[in-house]
Amino acid sequence: MKPQKRIGILTSGGDCPGLNFVIRAVVRHATLTYDWEVVGIPYATQGLLEGKTMLLNCHGLDLHGIDPLLSLGGTILGSINKGDTLAHASEILASYEKLGLDALIAVGGDGSLMILHELALQGNWNFVGIPKTIDNDVAQTVWSVGFDSAVNTVVDALNRLIYTAASHDRVMIVEVMGRTAGHLALHAGIAGGADCIILPEIPYSIQGICNHLAELRDRWGHRFAIVVVAEGAKVATDTKDCENLCPPNQKPTCGMGQYIADQIIRCTNNQIDVRTSVLGHIQRGGLPSALDRLLATTFGTAAVDMVAQEKYNCIVTWQNGQVVPMPIDEVLRQSPSAVDPNGYLVKTARSLGVYLGDS
Repeated sequence: MKPQKRIGILTSGGDCPGLNFVIRAVVRHATLTYDWEVVGIPYATQGLLEGKTMLLNCHGLDLHGIDPLLSLGGTILGSINKGDTLAHASEILASYEKLGLDALIAVGGDGSLMILHELALQGNWNFVGIPKTIDNDVAQTVWSVGFDSAVNTVVDALNRLIYTAASHDRVMIVEVMGRTAGHLALHAGIAGGADCIILPEIPYSIQGICNHLAELRDRWGHRFAIVVVAEGAKVATDTKDCENLCPPNQKPTCGMGQYIADQIIRCTNNQIDVRTSVLGHIQRGGLPSALDRLLATTFGTAAVDMVAQEKYNCIVTWQNGQVVPMPIDEVLRQSPSAVDPNGYLVKTARSLGVYLGDS
């Protein structure tokens, strides 16, 4: 008997923990509940362009009663975040037609979902999006798949770095991802006991950072410190602190963490021993946290239900403790979700004596 529907799923953009749990949920719910056929599209738009698919079903995801996706990080479908996809739009649209899909579920960040949504509009695809990003900056959703796992990874790193910092009386600069949004730095910094958290949303004063480090030493006797820096941190343009040493309009030739470390060294006349640790892609790897497993599973099953209900051109979001389908246009035309400088988490950090960079 022919399945009622044939749906595709792909993962696009930067990888993160939890992607395989989305795939698992989509496959299980679509096949067990609706008896649909599910095909995976490897490497997102590259797979679409080449017309490649892989059949996904519960039998194929079963190894003597054990589901291997429960213990696999990354994505079994692969991902891609490079190239000019829209330049090949006509070829992708033609290839998509040959796949015979009734709907496409795509897991991605705001950038990759925007590209896929544009293709869906051009090709009149039945399209549903699922947000994933360790930056947690997709608008209209409290959580995105991968964020909580990345927070846990950073906190684990801070738990380790604090001891080596204390052993050598050092200031440890820890650079984390977040070009335009500082959610990862803020959440992990608070949870990991950072002394300073530098965010893209709150331009920093290097003199303010140095003053705070001095206060930690002179007032509290702390001869070491942890400074969490989002990679997109910005220098306050109105500050005159150390201006001759650290011009606010000077673009760093290294990472932001090392740039701030160099500023601290110069502004304190090399009186503070500073080290930099860039966590980089380790934040994207590993197994997902329990929260990400739950979120990915919930989002995956919700996306399948949205296909069943023909709620297309929508993205799955999490609002007020429940799944809410939102029109993709409405989500993507908004600016990426940023940290509110007057929000509760910022107030929480300040109440703990954490310095956030502003004077």
